[in-house]
Amino acid sequence: MPGTVLLLAASPVGKGCLVDAASVLPVLAAVAPPVLSGTDTANVVELADPLEPQAVLTRLRAAATASGPLTMFVTGQLQLDRRQRLPHLALARTTPSTVRYTAFPWRWIADELRLRPPGSTTVFVDLHADADTWEFLASRPLTAGPSTELYGRVAPPPGRRAVAQPAYMRAVATLLRSGYRPPPAQLHQQALTRVSGEDSVRPGTEDLVLAPGRAWAGQPWPPAPEFTTVTAPPGTAPAPPPRPPVPPAAVPVPPAPPVSMAAPVVSVLPTSSAVPVAAGPVASVPRGPSVPSPASSGRAETRVGPAVPDPHGEITAAVRDGRHDDALALAGRWERDALRTHGAGSEQVLHWMEVRADLAMFAGDAERSCRGWLALAATRLDAGQDPGAPEVESAVDRAHHQWGRVQDPERARELGSELARLRRRVPGRREGALDHVQRQLSQLGTQA
Repeated sequence: MPGTVLLLAASPVGKGCLVDAASVLPVLAAVAPPVLSGTDTANVVELADPLEPQAVLTRLRAAATASGPLTMFVTGQLQLDRRQRLPHLALARTTPSTVRYTAFPWRWIADELRLRPPGSTTVFVDLHADADTWEFLASRPLTAGPSTELYGRVAPPPGRRAVAQPAYMRAVATLLRSGYRPPPAQLHQQALTRVSGEDSVRPGTEDLVLAPGRAWAGQPWPPAPEFTTVTAPPGTAPAPPPRPPVPPAAVPVPPAPPVSMAAPVVSVLPTSSAVPVAAGPVASVPRGPSVPSPASSGRAETRVGPAVPDPHGEITAAVRDGRHDDALALAGRWERDALRTHGAGSEQVLHWMEVRADLAMFAGDAERSCRGWLALAATRLDAGQDPGAPEVESAVDRAHHQWGRVQDPERARELGSELARLRRRVPGRREGALDHVQRQLSQLGTQA
């Protein structure tokens, strides 16, 4: 059944503009319609800086009554009307005094989508709010109706005379241009990860993150600016690490494992460089600094025996096929092999701990992912690494980020206490991390 896609980007003309909404439309339009929709075929409707609310309503109503899945991508800014104090999507002619007449009421979206079958409608939004609307949304979260999956963010107003960029929606479009459309929740998470390194438009103020079934803890702590996954999800290429570690002076090439029915015991090099995996839509997976090549070292290459097998391709294929338990089991087996071969605290073991934490995130198991990152950070600290080391800070930041997505309050309290102890040693580079943990633990205490 064909799907329907509605691309809507709107913002006022002139000094009232908070975000350059229409700038993202060319990037979205470059994505194949089936990828935008997640169906074999799709009809795409594009609205760029519409003038009249009724024109938007007409398009929305037509899309809402179409059979098949509906996906909406909405970019713009929110403002309150002065009479009812309700959020509206500002259009090209909107001014603060004419919101009620020239902007599109946000509640119309929920009204038009309310009769659609559950699970058939997904809305991605990248919205900026003016000061009044930002204060309003702090106590009244934005929704699109009970049967609609709403993902995205609402950003606070930019600085005076500044015009923000729709970074979240641009990240969504860039991810989709790979030709692979992950499940909406995973696409949303990957987009948040890509924009997490941006400086907040207002110091100390984080975006309001929108997602179905939000966790108890409100806004999850954003990951570190260099947050990239160790095991790349299918169809996406991880960003290169900002500071690749310098490989040791001499890295011995491990001998080829003997042929055996048991799992091979091999050396797996630490994290940070990319190695190609199977052909097709599967992306490169970072695995570790490689041994210098003959071209770079000026020496001829000598190979003894077959190359050491690389399990990353098999792991990525398992993730792509939804076999998350198989991927975790394989990574766990390689971690145990690395532990026997190289010992606790070795870079090889730390690498596989990172992989397992990432795999848990891809599987949607925030609790397991959080525990994995906490264990990794503690292991690095126990090995004598400095609390300010980028690898230690990154592990704690990722644990903090996943903690905010743990649904069970009892487990969240347990993990939060451990995270708070770790945050006292590793405050990180983002101000207020420990305070955030303590506030959320206090909130959890009142829920107990």
